[in-house]
Amino acid sequence: MTKLKKGDKAPSFSALDQDGKTHTLADYNGKKLVVFFYPKASTPGCTTEACDLRDNFERFQANNYALLGVSADSQKAQSKFKDKFDFPFPLLADEDKSVIGAFGVWGPKKFMGREYDGIHRTTFVIDENGIIEDVITDVKTKAHANQILQ
Repeated sequence: MTKLKKGDKAPSFSALDQDGKTHTLADYNGKKLVVFFYPKASTPGCTTEACDLRDNFERFQANNYALLGVSADSQKAQSKFKDKFDFPFPLLADEDKSVIGAFGVWGPKKFMGREYDGIHRTTFVIDENGIIEDVITDVKTKAHANQILQ
């Protein structure tokens, strides 16, 4: 779905998290950044994926990674999701889909024979200089941390 690939410069972005704090790509200069896009807060697959990342958060920190979750949910929905599962990373409330659009993860999907537009579960690993190191489109929700840290 996304046209971004390994070696591309990550798109600059600016979005509010669940607490109304602005996050931009530039905020993460000098750190590796994992930006994971998920379809909807508090749904089974998204919860499994985010909990796997939470449970491995120390491994990410040990490797100089910051994590950002992104969906088109409201700040309120992101805040409830974060609080309920005690996520140690911010969740961006990209209601206008500006970040989702910049990374190219919005598009046609199929579920139970129905076609609709939505967020494609995709993760971008960005290096300290803002260059994409990896694009994971076949996300394994139960073992996503291992996919990123392998």
